[in-house]
Amino acid sequence: MPKVLISDKLSPAAVEIFRARGLDVDLRPGLGSAELRAIIGDYDGLAVRSATKVTRELLDAATKLKVVGRAGIGVDNVDVKSATARGVVVMNTPMGNTITTAEHAIAMLFALARQIPEASASTKAGKWEKNRFLGVELTGKTLGLIGCGNIGSIVADRAVGLRMKVLAYDPYLSEKKALDLGVEKADLDTVLSRADFITLHTPLTDATRNILSREALAKTRKGVRIVNCARGGLLDEAALADAIRSGHVAGAALDVFEIEPATDSPLFGLENVVCTPHLGAATAEAQENVALQVAEQMSDFLLTGAVSNAINMPSVSAEDAPRLKPYMELCRFLGGFAGQLTQARDGVISRVSIEYEGQVAKLNTRPLTAAVLAGLMSPLMEGVNMVSAPVAARDHGIDVAETVHDRPSEYLTLVRVTVESGGLARSVAGTLFAGSRPRIVEIKGIKVEADFAPHMLYVTNQDKPGFIGRFGATLAGAGINIATFHLGRSSQGGDAICLVSIDETVPEDVLAMVRTLPLVVQATALSF
Repeated sequence: MPKVLISDKLSPAAVEIFRARGLDVDLRPGLGSAELRAIIGDYDGLAVRSATKVTRELLDAATKLKVVGRAGIGVDNVDVKSATARGVVVMNTPMGNTITTAEHAIAMLFALARQIPEASASTKAGKWEKNRFLGVELTGKTLGLIGCGNIGSIVADRAVGLRMKVLAYDPYLSEKKALDLGVEKADLDTVLSRADFITLHTPLTDATRNILSREALAKTRKGVRIVNCARGGLLDEAALADAIRSGHVAGAALDVFEIEPATDSPLFGLENVVCTPHLGAATAEAQENVALQVAEQMSDFLLTGAVSNAINMPSVSAEDAPRLKPYMELCRFLGGFAGQLTQARDGVISRVSIEYEGQVAKLNTRPLTAAVLAGLMSPLMEGVNMVSAPVAARDHGIDVAETVHDRPSEYLTLVRVTVESGGLARSVAGTLFAGSRPRIVEIKGIKVEADFAPHMLYVTNQDKPGFIGRFGATLAGAGINIATFHLGRSSQGGDAICLVSIDETVPEDVLAMVRTLPLVVQATALSF
């Protein structure tokens, strides 16, 4: 039974979901880093919020860990790179608190436009400074969105409802989506120069860090008001403070800061600045939603292999997981076949191409490609899996190409893997027999039909009389039993292939004898 550790405060309903799904779950919030490292090796899953820091050191100790689930959007507290290298899936819950975070951004817009926090403090202090707090309307103003994903789209929808004109900068925003949202897609400079209000809704990456730099702030129109409920580090806080003091920026509202908890900031003490302590997801509904969502996602993965909202792996829905399983097994075997042959020859792979035909071409091929790469890289790296294999391939300089063919196929399903190394290209193709059993149907363009077996011996030879007898006698003399025997050739007297499954691993001395047989070009022991 898979074991899950919940190391941060999470809704009791989430604990019950894990238990109802048949998982063994421990709720232990507040553990110190040393205490967590001491026990993490017993768990298959780790559910966290933002308090637990999933560091490289913690992952080193997590020898059984398969998945980290973050109840929330941001994964700043998870070393995703180290998790990926160790084959650990990292999930978040991007939809659980989108409404809440978007509503907070809208609330900050109103608070900033009407100076509500300062007016409230003044009134509570016994003052009646009606003339001091002259606000501005949102209606008719231009809102500039930097980022128009899940949360940005909701903010855009609400802003359009407030009769604001919305400009959106997002490289991934399509023209159709912009049209559906009723926003104008624009480049960053256009947003900066035209917006009366600017809100940020992007993750913090190398590309977005300091996107509102001192230089970017100088490009904004005088009197702009800025809201950040996304991530600290997206704007230069010192530069923003200077712009507010100079009067270029009329005000700002921040829910996030570069250093949190934020006990000091150049923005503190300035008028026209609204600050909240990272409350974007802090509603009862959002806390419950993300907890339930992460529990369901982690349970699905540990029990069925379904992958939802993963940061470092293609998604596989709970409905698709059982259907994809035999295809993924086929792809892993084909990748393993190609990887073992390549390692036996030179071990340096420059490119891998995966082609999908027939029924498989209609499926979600991203996880299938990851399965091919997992099989391909396994002879080169210990412990590689579908999570770490794509990164490992990239780190090894391997170019990966995927092609989906919309054409009739000789088989109901056909997957072909071609590996280029040392200036040569080698291919292997396979199908599913009876819809579930992986089978080889082609090697290097030669028709060979064979089931995969735990122990196999692959031989290329010249198609001339005498080979089969000598080969069989050699194995028999070594006490090795042949379970199945499959042959294929390119043409009479040309290149031929022999693929046999055997009951045990071929000893090196026997493999050496096979390689010295007349007519043998290559002999490689394979394991699956």
